[in-house]
Amino acid sequence: MLLFTSPVSNPKTAKSLSENFATYILHLAPASLSGHNTCPKATAGCEAACLNTAGRGGMFKKGESTNVIQQARIRKTKLFFSNRELFMQQLVKDIQLAKKQAAKKGLTAVFRLNGTSDLSFEKYPVMVDGVEYSSIFAAFPESQFYDYTKVLGRKVSHLANYHLTFSAADGNDADVSKAITNGMNVAVVFGISKSQPMPASYDTRPVYNGDMTDLRFLDPKGVVVGLYAKGRAKKDATGFVKRPVFMMAMAA
Repeated sequence: MLLFTSPVSNPKTAKSLSENFATYILHLAPASLSGHNTCPKATAGCEAACLNTAGRGGMFKKGESTNVIQQARIRKTKLFFSNRELFMQQLVKDIQLAKKQAAKKGLTAVFRLNGTSDLSFEKYPVMVDGVEYSSIFAAFPESQFYDYTKVLGRKVSHLANYHLTFSAADGNDADVSKAITNGMNVAVVFGISKSQPMPASYDTRPVYNGDMTDLRFLDPKGVVVGLYAKGRAKKDATGFVKRPVFMMAMAA
């Protein structure tokens, strides 16, 4: 069972290739879809707009509510919870393989372990060649990892190779404020079309277009990472998708 998706299977991560990075993403079943909760801070809005059903993951045959991609994500998630040691061993093998594949193409492999989940991988020890490490990040200190998260206070400041961007959602404004105070960039999904420019600023912070690439660890510090609403998020009415002031003024 291979855990990662191909770096070219996602249009956004494919953009990273022009920067000489190959992004490998681990997609697990989000929220409680597998019977296990992988998103402890999930909101109604983020569950409704989740990228779990973006692209091929959302292509279902008539009359069906699942597909091979969804089933694979559920299998991976169940393995993570039922046999953590085996899952982590497979993760090590896949990272090693990804690094070799990328190097052959003159690229640097980078990794997102929470493509459709929000697990604290820094808490899970792993064995590599008979040596136990405190986390997958400690086991591969030369490799860059990055994720989005809604979980405040994760103990990752000692991990130079793990970058977190906080995610704004419906109802987590207080956590967003704390994340900003803690120096984190904050990702905000805007309800504007891709033909429109990102707002210059949001909540006093400059907005950086996060859809140019997926490489969040290269973003300037102290910004709002603006993302265009995609898929089901375009119809969001929960407050998960934010409406910039200039758009509301135009509508008025």
